[in-house]
Amino acid sequence: MSIHRAKFGSENVIASDIKKPSIEQRNTGPFVYADVLNYRALEQIVVDYGIDWVVHFSAILSAAGERNPSLGLNVNMTGFQNVLDLAKAHNLRLLSPSTMGAFGPTTPKDSTPDLTVMRPNTIYGITKVHMELLGEYYREKYQVDFRSLRYPGIISADSPPGGGTTDYAVDIFHAALKHNSYESFLDADTRLPMAYIDDCIVGTMQLLEAPQEALTQRVYNVHACDFSPEELAGEIRRQHSDAFAITYRPDFRQAIADTWPRTMADEAARRDWGWNPVFGTADIVRVMLDKLGPVYSPGLAAEEMPAAVVAS
Repeated sequence: MSIHRAKFGSENVIASDIKKPSIEQRNTGPFVYADVLNYRALEQIVVDYGIDWVVHFSAILSAAGERNPSLGLNVNMTGFQNVLDLAKAHNLRLLSPSTMGAFGPTTPKDSTPDLTVMRPNTIYGITKVHMELLGEYYREKYQVDFRSLRYPGIISADSPPGGGTTDYAVDIFHAALKHNSYESFLDADTRLPMAYIDDCIVGTMQLLEAPQEALTQRVYNVHACDFSPEELAGEIRRQHSDAFAITYRPDFRQAIADTWPRTMADEAARRDWGWNPVFGTADIVRVMLDKLGPVYSPGLAAEEMPAAVVAS
């Protein structure tokens, strides 16, 4: 958000959520309460603030969607429909991210192309295929400027995991610094595409700002790096502690991960709008340890720690 406000002006980027923002977030620019299930309230925000572009992140992620399918269907489908209809009614540019979870067990696992078999077997994946197809339909039928990119697992030290199957790749750093050990809910050799949050933000903005004539399609794969829990643990040992230990106890998320690509082909994103990630696996480990290390430094008072860490 700070990157966007630095570029476009703090008053020109309207942040929203259904949760109370931090003081820091409030101090950086406008914030509004926005429930994606309330069309009229969303429309009032669009009108009152003169919104031109919308980035629609609201979603119930993979693991959370399997725990509560009805909530996943409601938020992911009704919420997107509301935003899509707003884009049609008010001539908005709409970027709504998709996911590698839109692929399924019959999809080719390696160098998965943009256009291929897509038969996901999770609520999250099903709703994201619906989102992609409906967005493309509105583009063809009503000329809505719809754009989407299929995120890999996104790794960040700035916020707690959000209920996804790739959460282990964030949890593992907290566990390494706190206990020097981690119990993974995915098998050792489960390879998945990943990206660091900074690459994700830059790529999202590149697609959002790209001229329409540059886009040869409306939904793009993006891939930065890929690794397994065993490989990630090995890099943590190299950079943090030789004694770091990892054990494996796969749960229901293993079945989800087994349906996803190991790697994704993203040539179209690189060609059309300049996708060019810079963080590899070793870079991600370095920056995550650097950012989270001070949180677990001896003597840090509980009130100085991020809430997500205090509660862990």
